[in-house]
Amino acid sequence: MVHEISVEQLKARMDAGEPPLLIDVREAWELEISQIPGAVHLPMNQIPERLAELDPGRETVIMCHAGGRSLRVAHFLESRGFRSVANLTGGILAWGDRIDPSLRPY
Repeated sequence: MVHEISVEQLKARMDAGEPPLLIDVREAWELEISQIPGAVHLPMNQIPERLAELDPGRETVIMCHAGGRSLRVAHFLESRGFRSVANLTGGILAWGDRIDPSLRPY
C-alpha cells in the first residue's frame, strides 16, 4: 500500500536535514512555472526506462501537480519492489498553498 505524506511532513523532514529522495514526475514546462528545491525531475513517462537509476531501498517521495500522476507512479514503483515510497498529498498545489505561497499556481 502506497503511503501518503503531507507537505507539512515533507517540509519538516527537509528542515530537519532528513529529506527523502523527492521525485517530481511533472513535465518540463510545469517545472518552469514552479518547483520544490532539491526535487529530482523524472517525468512520469520516463520512469519505466529509467528505473535502474533509482534505489528501491531508499525512502522516496513522488510528487506532481495535484497528486494523481504521482500516486500512479508510486504504485508502479511499489509493484517493482520499492518498499519505502510515498505520494505527496496535494502535490505542488498543496506546497504552494501551505508551504511556499510565492510559487506561481497553474
